Amino acid sequence: MKLVQLDLSLNSLRGSISTFKGWSFEQLEILNLFGNKISGSLPTNIDEMMPGLKYLLLGNNSMYGSIPNSLCKMFTLVRLDLLKNKFSGEIPDCWQDNQGWDVINLSSNKLSGGVASIFGNLSSLLWLHLNNNSLHGELPYFINLKQLVIMDVGENQFVGGIPPWNGVIFPMLQILRLRQNKLNGSIPPQLCQLKSLQILDLASNNLMGSIPHCIGDLSGMIKSNSSNEAKFKFDFDFFTTNFIDEWPTEDVKQVVKGTELDYIKILKFVVNMDLSDNNLVGVFPKGVTQLTRLLGLNLSHNHLKGEIPERIGEIKLLEYFDISCNNFSGGIPETMSSLTALSHLNMSYNNLSGPIPTENQFLTLGDRRIYAGNPRLCGFPLPNKCIGGDLGDHALESEGFGDGDDDRDSEKVWFYFVIAIGFVVGFWSAIGTLLLKKSWRYAVFRRVDDVADEIYVTMVLKGAKLKRMIMRNHVHV
Repeated sequence: MKLVQLDLSLNSLRGSISTFKGWSFEQLEILNLFGNKISGSLPTNIDEMMPGLKYLLLGNNSMYGSIPNSLCKMFTLVRLDLLKNKFSGEIPDCWQDNQGWDVINLSSNKLSGGVASIFGNLSSLLWLHLNNNSLHGELPYFINLKQLVIMDVGENQFVGGIPPWNGVIFPMLQILRLRQNKLNGSIPPQLCQLKSLQILDLASNNLMGSIPHCIGDLSGMIKSNSSNEAKFKFDFDFFTTNFIDEWPTEDVKQVVKGTELDYIKILKFVVNMDLSDNNLVGVFPKGVTQLTRLLGLNLSHNHLKGEIPERIGEIKLLEYFDISCNNFSGGIPETMSSLTALSHLNMSYNNLSGPIPTENQFLTLGDRRIYAGNPRLCGFPLPNKCIGGDLGDHALESEGFGDGDDDRDSEKVWFYFVIAIGFVVGFWSAIGTLLLKKSWRYAVFRRVDDVADEIYVTMVLKGAKLKRMIMRNHVHV
């Protein structure tokens, strides 16, 4: 009757929450059934069953059905976690601002519909996870989420442009993930005002235009947000960890080094920018070189051009750098040798030229594929050797360009010429002789006729023998 916390998480429990029907949970504040095998739907009168509930943690189960409107009537609710279930239908548009909202996690379900005005007035909401659903429509322009730290709406079907969200709307936002939607238009320069932003993931959309020049103003990617860091105090043990003044177990996916990873415990230390797989144009944004806390930078699969800035070497912490499948030209800056933390590099399929740096991390990046599609690059690990003095004077030996390439072309011409001569001589030596010597010609053709007759007779005899065997077996049966 006086139960306040019920934690049965991370077991193999089955059944439905409707089993609790008729029980008295008037004082229950925490219901944690995360990570079981619970099925069924949420009771439509859950607000009457548990009127004082604050934490409803049902993630990672097999629940289905729609999200009932009765959840909106639970005015004490501050954390709602329904991730990785099979909930479907639209998200109710009835949520009330109780000034205490903490987390709404509805990710990895089968939810549909729009979100234009659903959560826009939850002024205290800190974490919003709606990713990996089938949500559609446009993203809201005007919302009152001044405490929001994480906004993850990736892997949906949102359309339209990215709203001009700025520092007034999202003064605390540290993670903006819009990955894998159908967003179009340009990247609004207002995003540069999100001073706390540490992860900007706009990959796999239909964005066009150039990258804003003000991108270097994202101070959250330059210096630590420790002075502006959201502080939270939890009065219960969640997954055997007492989170006091720490981020809870928020889970955000990031594609790093070509692999999708789930960042949880170290999430607040990740600083990443992913603008890949769009239709962006223009030059390499020089402002990016000011983002000295970047760990990952992915600009691949766009239409960017120009040279890589010399100041790229100032991003000392950079571990992951991918500019593949663009139109970048010029040389690889020598300053990149100072990126001693670099462990994954992809510069393939551009128009880069000149020598590859030969110091520090470049000696360990020995995979030729990371430079493929740049025929004018030379040096280790490519077979093309660099010769010459200044960068602009470098010629290529072996499989490169320049005099060595001309010599190789000449060798190919002579090779094919000799083959052609050999073919002509051999062919006409045989055919020409037959044309000139009538007796030899008759002998050859007579022999061909004899061989053809022998083959024909052999096939007829074999066929007759096979037919007799079949008939004999049929009679025997």
